[in-house]
Amino acid sequence: NEPVLSYAPGTPERDAVLAQYNTYYNSSADVPLYIGGEEIRTGNTKTMSPPHDHRHSIGQYHLAEQHHIEKAIAAALESRKRWAALPWEERAAIFLKAADLIAGPYRAKINAATMIGQSKTVHQAEIDSACELIDFLRFNVQYMTDIYNEQPESSEGAWNRIEYRPLEGFVYAVTPFNFTAIAGNLPTSAAMMGNVVLWKPSRTQVFSAKVIVDVLKEAGVPDGVINVVYGNSGMITDTVLASPHFAGIHFTGSTDVFNSVWKKIGENIGRYKSYPRIVGETGGKDFIIAHPSAHPRQVATAISRGAFEFQGQKCSAASRVYLPKAIASDVLNLLKEDINSFKMGSPEDMRNFITAVIDE
Repeated sequence: NEPVLSYAPGTPERDAVLAQYNTYYNSSADVPLYIGGEEIRTGNTKTMSPPHDHRHSIGQYHLAEQHHIEKAIAAALESRKRWAALPWEERAAIFLKAADLIAGPYRAKINAATMIGQSKTVHQAEIDSACELIDFLRFNVQYMTDIYNEQPESSEGAWNRIEYRPLEGFVYAVTPFNFTAIAGNLPTSAAMMGNVVLWKPSRTQVFSAKVIVDVLKEAGVPDGVINVVYGNSGMITDTVLASPHFAGIHFTGSTDVFNSVWKKIGENIGRYKSYPRIVGETGGKDFIIAHPSAHPRQVATAISRGAFEFQGQKCSAASRVYLPKAIASDVLNLLKEDINSFKMGSPEDMRNFITAVIDE
């Protein structure tokens, strides 16, 4: 696993991320659609603002219309044969390079973008946009290696062999606002296995998504393999699901949206060239159960961090707690102390534990 940096006062990583934060905060980004080898600026834009400072603009991103989605699908399909024919070891090398770039020259950039665009504290940004995304890329390469190396036994006079091929069509990656790592993982894991992708980031994650695109370009992902669009979610999804070349979806988001997408896929099943693969993760009601022998201080810390880190905007956030009577009073008193100690404000001030609530 990628080591987590401390960002303690006086450390070089703290100085680097604060410098990058100020650079981004005082600049104005213009984020295009990435379709094939083109950066498309439609002129129909939305302003990007830090969730903790709605009055401040950090730039704009361009919105796609239906014909841009159709163009992105065509660009993906045009790249499919060439990408699928690339030896898997060469695909692996590209994504290992991406991991190294995030661990090195892009670490401060992707963390600062996540702090500004998604209002994460530096620690939450580090464990998400840097470490977890690096781990996703490196572990996925290892998993891919294991898949390709696992072959059936052969008897005398016979050679049994399994060949893995990408899906016949394109994969639609729909990613959430709350984890930069998931936003990077969903399109890249599909592409790593030889698939071509249309990626729709969340409207509140566009700023750090641009850094991911920059990393993938520098790492050597060919044009057209991962196409990135933003805009009306309903229009984009309807256009994607109407394509006969739709081959799969890789989704993280709300249960209601995932259910509606699954239903539309079922309604359209007769038009597809193959049976689409459906992979999704949605929210949960996560719980903490304490045993009577548990240390009250440790339980209180688990509750306060588990429930309130990143304002509880995680599918893994604690939302239920079950305490035995023997320790309940002590735990609740310590929990109140923890909560009263939390400071609230901009992630630029690294003393703050609570920042902004982004989305419902």
